[in-house]
Amino acid sequence: MTASDKTIDPGISGRLLDWYDAHARVLPWRAPPGEPPPDPYRVWLSEVMLQQTTVSAVKPYFARFVEAWPDVDALAAADEAEVMSAWAGLGYYSRARNLVKCAAEVAARGGFPQSETELRKLPGLGAYTAAAVAAIAFGERAVVVDANVERVVARLFAIEEPLPIARKAIRERADAITPHKRAGDFAQAMMDLGATICTARDPKCLLCPLADQCEGKRSGDPALLPIKPAKKARPQRKGRAYWIERDGAVWLVQRPGKGMLGGMRALPDDGWTARTDGSGNPPLAGEWASLGVVQHVFTHAALTLEVMRYCGKDTPQGQGDWWPVDRIDEAGLPTLFAKAARLAQAQAG
Repeated sequence: MTASDKTIDPGISGRLLDWYDAHARVLPWRAPPGEPPPDPYRVWLSEVMLQQTTVSAVKPYFARFVEAWPDVDALAAADEAEVMSAWAGLGYYSRARNLVKCAAEVAARGGFPQSETELRKLPGLGAYTAAAVAAIAFGERAVVVDANVERVVARLFAIEEPLPIARKAIRERADAITPHKRAGDFAQAMMDLGATICTARDPKCLLCPLADQCEGKRSGDPALLPIKPAKKARPQRKGRAYWIERDGAVWLVQRPGKGMLGGMRALPDDGWTARTDGSGNPPLAGEWASLGVVQHVFTHAALTLEVMRYCGKDTPQGQGDWWPVDRIDEAGLPTLFAKAARLAQAQAG
């Protein structure tokens, strides 16, 4: 029997909403079940932050952002470098650049559009984010499918095609059970079910409000679904970062706007990318000493970065800034270069 052959129980959404009313997670960007929708700015900001990032990692960043920029107009007027600095450590930095672009466009419009179709036209809003904002902030019936929802639906209907082929059937089934009323609560209920009950490993079927309807549970091992393709080995890359210190300050540069860690403040490096090892010359001629290496894993590559300290007296040329070493944590370095800075400081100490 294929997923398309299965009968959809119209009571699924009602049972799930009843469960959500009793068990909804308390999150700073949410309104409690049954309450008026939250500010669309907070919904949009949280959904962008949550892409490929955990709730626990996002919470402190969300708090800092809404304190610094409490509404979309404030974020639209923000300096992009400050936004990038506040984002440092959260990863996937193109999201931060799109935040500023999107905020500017929303401010120019006079507010967020309320339909999924119009939301899709904003910078950085793909199908998932547009649907989530439409449903949660504006109550529009929209089919919201993130990784948690994908897992719940694949198990609920025993969709056995491997990903990504299965995504078409998963979306069809998610559409079939999405109600017209309380669409935002339903979307969040599906997310919560996947995050807390229908987890990737060891799903807690005894606690699931949909267990009696779950084809995956009946199969005997719901944890096998969804079927994922074998992971490809990440390429291993090598590069160098350069630590140039003067009178208690270190030389930092701003990376190009496009590419990995685009627009971020960083140590100078030898031009490594996810596709190539670094091959460029150091920023100054003279003697350099190796301080050791740091490891970092990106989506498309794993990097071994050797940290080199300059032993000469020359001054770097070109654009850059001297940043106090004792305030390096305030520089907004991305995680990779924060690791390199900690290594350099440890070696100096």
